This record gives sequence, structure tokens and C-alpha cells, in this order.
Amino acid sequence: MLVSALIGFAALVVLVVILRWGRAWWTWRGDRVVTCPENHQHAGVKVDALHAASGLRLATCSRWPEKAGCGQECLRDIAAAPADCLVRNIAAKWYEGKSCASCGRPIGRFEWGPNQPALVSADKTSVEWKQVPAEHLYETLEAAVPVCFACHMANTLVREHPEIAIERNRRPSL
Repeated sequence: MLVSALIGFAALVVLVVILRWGRAWWTWRGDRVVTCPENHQHAGVKVDALHAASGLRLATCSRWPEKAGCGQECLRDIAAAPADCLVRNIAAKWYEGKSCASCGRPIGRFEWGPNQPALVSADKTSVEWKQVPAEHLYETLEAAVPVCFACHMANTLVREHPEIAIERNRRPSL
């Protein structure tokens, strides 16, 4: 009887630890944009989500390795508003109410995944989010326009394989 109670208690403790770790990982995962307290410039960071349950620390920063010994004061801002600095949330807000610059269809709700919308940067190139460094996110968004996934794929095909793609202008319907 005592052995089964101890096993049950141990299983409960393990379950609580796993749930706490999982919640911390879910909360702290993802690329973030912060304002570096040292130079007041944007920096792209990742929180060490695997160890966040035992305390916050950075896993990566765009200012490293030069500033790797910093005090990580930016973690205070991240802890105060963890969702506000997430790249995926910044992107979702940017797309709200916007339409595709190519076809004119509404972008709709932004979903982070394989068929996500992209953007056309200042140099008129269609790019995916993974191509935009977090530390340059705000500057990129100021000069970019949204493009839906279908138009992004078509633009990419024309750009990367002009020998097999035919670009046609749409004719207005009568």
C-alpha cells in the first residue's frame, strides 16, 4: 500500500514538473524583437525556452558574440509583455485589415505555418518571414507591402525560374 502511494505521489510530481516545463516552453518559444537597453536599437533574440521554467535567460541575440557578456536587461521587457515582442504576433498585427498587393484579395487572419502570407520588400522582392531578420523587422515592415501565399509563390517561381514561367498581366473583367 505504501509503495503504490509513493509511486502515485512520484507520478504526480513528475506530471506537475512536465506541465510546468511545457507551459514555460509554450510561453517563451519563438523569435522576438526587443530594444537593447545598451544602444536603444532593435535586436533579435530567442529566450532559452527549454530552461525557462527555472529562470529566464537568452538563448540567442543578434548582438552576439560581440555583446555575449551583457547583463540581459532586455529580459525585463520580455517578461513584462512576452506576447508583444513575438515576431509572429507583430506580423499578425501588421496583416490585420490588409489585402494582397498583387491580387487584391484580403489577407485574412495570419496563421504561422506552411501557407502563410509573405511581403514584398522595398527592393520589390517577395520574401518569406524566415528571410527577415528579427532585428530588422520594423524597418522592413515600414517599407513593405503584404502579399498572399499564392502570389508569393507565383512571384518566386517567376523570379527563380524565368525559363519555365510565363508572366501575364491580368485583364480587367468586363
